[in-house]
Amino acid sequence: MTKKLTLVSILMILLVLGFTGAAFAADAPTAESNAVAIDTAWTLLAGFLVFFMQAGFAMVETGFTRAKNASNIIMKNLMDFAVGTIAFWLVGFGIMFGASKAGLFGTSLFGATGNADHLGLSIPLMAFLIFQTVFAATASTIVSGAMAERTKFVSYIMYSAVISLVIYPVVGHWIWNAGGWLAQRGFIDFAGSTVVHSVGGWAALVGAAILGPRLGKYGKDGKVNVIPGHSITLAALGVFILWFGWFGFNPGSTLAATNLNIASIAVTTNIAAAAGACLAMIFTWVRYGKADVSMTLNGALAGLVGITAGCNAVSNVGAAVIGAIAGVLVILSVEFFDKVVKIDDPVGAISVHGICGSFGTVMVGFLAVDGGLLYGGGSKLLVTQLIGVGAVFAWTVITGGILFTVLKYTVGLRVSEAEEVEGLDIGEHGMTAYPDFVFRATSSRHGYEAAGYPEQKRVAQTVEKTV
Repeated sequence: MTKKLTLVSILMILLVLGFTGAAFAADAPTAESNAVAIDTAWTLLAGFLVFFMQAGFAMVETGFTRAKNASNIIMKNLMDFAVGTIAFWLVGFGIMFGASKAGLFGTSLFGATGNADHLGLSIPLMAFLIFQTVFAATASTIVSGAMAERTKFVSYIMYSAVISLVIYPVVGHWIWNAGGWLAQRGFIDFAGSTVVHSVGGWAALVGAAILGPRLGKYGKDGKVNVIPGHSITLAALGVFILWFGWFGFNPGSTLAATNLNIASIAVTTNIAAAAGACLAMIFTWVRYGKADVSMTLNGALAGLVGITAGCNAVSNVGAAVIGAIAGVLVILSVEFFDKVVKIDDPVGAISVHGICGSFGTVMVGFLAVDGGLLYGGGSKLLVTQLIGVGAVFAWTVITGGILFTVLKYTVGLRVSEAEEVEGLDIGEHGMTAYPDFVFRATSSRHGYEAAGYPEQKRVAQTVEKTV
């Protein structure tokens, strides 16, 4: 009896092991499943790097602005990602990547649900969603720097939501959705010089123009008064973080680690950033007699923004050319907006992202190894690039203008003079970033007396007495 039970037990064990082995064999990884897993992991990793760029933007903007507004800058960079995530997930993603309606906007995938076969993804939809979400957040956070130190927090939350909800996704649909009208024309913007950066830059341009300059920035005689940021160290840290994050931004846009082109994309990205920093340093050294730190930092960012459109389409030499020109262009652009147009942009966001983003996109038409004008490809690609840049500029300026005008005459766009002088940390959040420091809101420090603003001088003196 015991022998029979033993024999039955052995047979049962062998049977179970047989079924288990069959199950393991059925689930054994294949070359195809391994490729999907690798591509998914790469896309997620790249998305996490792009998310970390939010910290970079926060540090750059905080460093280039005054200490009394540091908490406000940090809060805005936190909340534009949080609010933008919800807005993009529920609506923006569908407008951007849903089934195309006349090549203008998507009509499906709202809430990231539904049939996504038209996207032809080799990775899960959720991996694609998180990757695109961090890109959407980048577009909206660009705006905060140009409108820093005088914008109402509630207005900032509202326009960040609208940018992630509609303005950015429509442009993304035109260019990154296979059914988009610019995509069908062959427009090249691999990782977002136009889709992400120029949208943010042009929205910043409109917002800063409607908002007006900071108190004391310009005198009645047109004199430009310098309002320095409080920490070049924080700004430099932010640039290093952004440079690091860009290795997710550009190579990650392949959505595939099995695409070995990620290596060359990383190289073109790095070369352009280095060339932008070098030429910005040299140009300021010659122009001002000193190697300007803040302009050199923006030169590196200009090179990164400029190469983002064509990082997979140009050679290493082409990347160096784009980065070098962008490094000089950003300086001339900052001077133009500051001194000629008199639009107050504390961090140079309009020049770095709007101007250099558009410039880099157009340069693809010249320098793309396949189809570029300088490589014998004729003018077709260049014309397409120009049309795309112009269309995105028009869309963003018009919609942004409507958005900021509505906010200005409803909830209000700008804080009061007293709040601006005292600092948005206290006025908007009831706290300071540096509680152990003592700040004096004197008229001489803010340039009010020299600028000929008696009312601002009176407000500054009043605040000083109460601090």
